[in-house]
Amino acid sequence: MTDVTAIPRLDLNHYLGRWYEICRLPLKFEDETATDITATYSLNSNGAVRVDNRCFDADGEPSQSIGEATPVDDAKSRLKVTFLPEFIRWIPFTSGDYWVLRIDPEYQTALVGTPNRKNLWVLARQPDLEDDTREDFLETARQQGFDLSALISPRHTGREVTDAMLARSL
Repeated sequence: MTDVTAIPRLDLNHYLGRWYEICRLPLKFEDETATDITATYSLNSNGAVRVDNRCFDADGEPSQSIGEATPVDDAKSRLKVTFLPEFIRWIPFTSGDYWVLRIDPEYQTALVGTPNRKNLWVLARQPDLEDDTREDFLETARQQGFDLSALISPRHTGREVTDAMLARSL
């Protein structure tokens, strides 16, 4: 089997902003019934990428997870991401791979995965994605050896987790 390959170069500034999770492989730390899943990327003052993941959990409650991603080289398409609290992020082996495997020229749809093929996401700038575009990106994942038999497609209901909702849930 061939190695998983990231795109040759990612324009990180163009990649920043809000993305909607269209589908993914199961994650042990993410509720399989979560809805309205978004990831918003912005630059931290230290040059790393702030990752703000939000969704509504199985009970309909707003949920948020904040992480930080750091490119591993100048191509910026392979990153290491951690969701540990900032004061313990120095501990080795506490970050995961986040590789951009494919992105359309307008940066509207992205395929992200890990080199061990255990994690995969199709992300889009809108909560809905044309079926043929979704299938085209998933075909790229298949060609890179990903098993998509357990693929999850979360629902998007039009709701968004806001800062005010998160403040009330504390």
